[in-house]
Amino acid sequence: MTSLLWLTAEEAAKNRGKVLSLYRQLLRSVNSPKLQLSYASRLAKKAEIKTIFLFGSEEVSKHNVADLIRTGEYALSQLKQGKIPNNTTQY
Repeated sequence: MTSLLWLTAEEAAKNRGKVLSLYRQLLRSVNSPKLQLSYASRLAKKAEIKTIFLFGSEEVSKHNVADLIRTGEYALSQLKQGKIPNNTTQY
């Protein structure tokens, strides 16, 4: 039986590899020489990433998990271009 709103164990397991890969790529991309960040700034950005994934790991809503993955992919694309993702919410 599949759930409409909440993540099942199967779905969580299916997303696990993608999330771990995204997490590692984000941490690595913060070290990119394209980003003009000091050592302290890099450590702060890595701490932000770790915190976001820590709180995201407690999420059980299908839609929220999908949004978190899309947001992580967007942030990764911005970092690969040498840009720091904007953290302001625009409505």
